[in-house]
Amino acid sequence: MSQPAPPPLPKETTRFPCPQCGADYRFAPREAKLVCDHCGHEEATETGDRAAAIAELDFKAALAQQLPAAEVIETRVTSCPNCAAHVVFDGDTHATECPFCATPVVVDTGTHRLIKPRAVLPFQIAERTAHDAMNDWLGKLWFAPNGLQDYARKGRKMNGIYVPYWTYDADTKSAYSGERGTIYYVTETVMRDGKPEQRQVQKIRWRPASGHVARWFDDILVLGSKALPKKYTDALQPWDLSDLEPYTPEFLAGFQAEGYSVDLEHGYEEARRQMDRAIRRDVAFDIGGDRQRIHSVQTAVSDVTFKHILLPVWMAAYKYRGTSYRFVVNGQTGRVQGERPYSGWKIACAVACGALAAAAIGFIIAQSQ
Repeated sequence: MSQPAPPPLPKETTRFPCPQCGADYRFAPREAKLVCDHCGHEEATETGDRAAAIAELDFKAALAQQLPAAEVIETRVTSCPNCAAHVVFDGDTHATECPFCATPVVVDTGTHRLIKPRAVLPFQIAERTAHDAMNDWLGKLWFAPNGLQDYARKGRKMNGIYVPYWTYDADTKSAYSGERGTIYYVTETVMRDGKPEQRQVQKIRWRPASGHVARWFDDILVLGSKALPKKYTDALQPWDLSDLEPYTPEFLAGFQAEGYSVDLEHGYEEARRQMDRAIRRDVAFDIGGDRQRIHSVQTAVSDVTFKHILLPVWMAAYKYRGTSYRFVVNGQTGRVQGERPYSGWKIACAVACGALAAAAIGFIIAQSQ
């Protein structure tokens, strides 16, 4: 006789009513508290055991769908039709604007079972600070359209969003074979203008090399989102993961969260690529010499564990003259990245000024001769 299906997990919400006025709290990065914008009431966030934030989950058990029920959450997620971001809705929200590209999105009727975030890195800079950082960044882009800079400076709201990441730990042991190259010089005689001339020529003497290297990888960071170009999110690093807190919904109050669209297994493939690059550097160092050739590397990987974590990003998506521009700000450090818009007339003006300057310099040189 088959067992009845377990009841669905409760949907988590990021709304926290103020006990004084009933309005919603939001998490204030500067104060690191829950703050009511309506009446100003404040409440400290509940912090858990920090050791729980860095506790790892077993990778093989997760792939076999054998994680404890407490590590899985059922939530309402919809995919943006424009950029494919997975936007997480709270219990009362049915429509919103995609924080990644400003496209209107409506929640579907289904729910999704996701691995629950294990830890969260709370926002540490406020929206105003992030907005100022973005404006400073735009101000340094001379070729950006003035209209876009003015549009951004009008104080349009930025979206605070928690972006999903995976971290992976693994123990690796690698056996390699290759060659060690030693540079030496020989003297050769060549003829130049009918006369013999000696010169030093570099040569490399190659000898076989083989051995073993081992490395423990801790917190290999992999983006769990497809909504933003990887070059932007990679450029937001570094993140100080020592500030991770055990996941509690209070940190998400007033913010949005994206559900991961890169699953655990595909995230591990990216983590392995990062590991392999580091292992090849270790092998080259172990071979030594002046030059190295690596013929083969055989790596055994064991004790793979992971965490699903949320990292804070302030985000702005502006549509200017029919084109969308996206800017992201690291919610911990204030580092800014984004699409670099270009003004055609500014580029034309720069080219014209350069041509005039070159003509003027040429005229002065011609006159001096």
